[in-house]
Amino acid sequence: MRSGRDRSVDLNADLGEEVTDDAGLLAVVTSANVACGFHAGTPETMRTVCAGAVASGVTVGAQVSYDDRENFGRVARDVPPAVLREQVAEQVGVLSAVAASEGGGVAYLKPHGALYHRVAVDGLQASAVLDGSGDLPVLGMPGSLLLSLAGERGRGVRLEGFPDRGYTPGGGLLPRDRPGALVTDPDEVARRAVRLAAQVHSVCVHGDSPGAVTTAGAVRRALEAAGLLVRSCWSAPAPDARAEGRWVP
Repeated sequence: MRSGRDRSVDLNADLGEEVTDDAGLLAVVTSANVACGFHAGTPETMRTVCAGAVASGVTVGAQVSYDDRENFGRVARDVPPAVLREQVAEQVGVLSAVAASEGGGVAYLKPHGALYHRVAVDGLQASAVLDGSGDLPVLGMPGSLLLSLAGERGRGVRLEGFPDRGYTPGGGLLPRDRPGALVTDPDEVARRAVRLAAQVHSVCVHGDSPGAVTTAGAVRRALEAAGLLVRSCWSAPAPDARAEGRWVP
């Protein structure tokens, strides 16, 4: 759980997916998970987001995915570890080069969609993602195997929660086709974000959701009204231990 000394939280969103108001979100969030071309995104969208992030002081992360633009990276794939490692390395490399050309850099890694959920439980694929991403710190859900393996390798780890998604009793996300999987009311998302902020380092608002900018704005206002400093968890000092007790979504 959050220590009494740390009153900050990060606000992240997925950007560069070609269906998102990137400029609007960059005015609100503190970290941007940038699509690297495999589920969405192009060199042009990456460049635009990275330039905007540098101008806005927003931290850039690589949002790596299965090679599956047709399904927006939301269908599980049985990709051989060696292939997945190279795919992740390619995505991180492309975004890193683009970010550097705009005067910035890539500060962390966050898998997208089906890959995000697969590496939470699959050691082979989690290891492949880590092998392909250098020494980048990793953002993920509490209990994720990817985070455990990253920690064993001495890589930075940050926990995130999803106020705009429904959770299972075990702490996972409800599949998108289940009732209650998507929370769309901005005020309700904001209330959930304040609750989650006590357990994680970063809260995520899905950038491809309708009204994402409005929802992200409501979340930020609610976090600040709760006395929290909304800032990038990647530029802050080493975070305290959170979610040490039972995970309560």
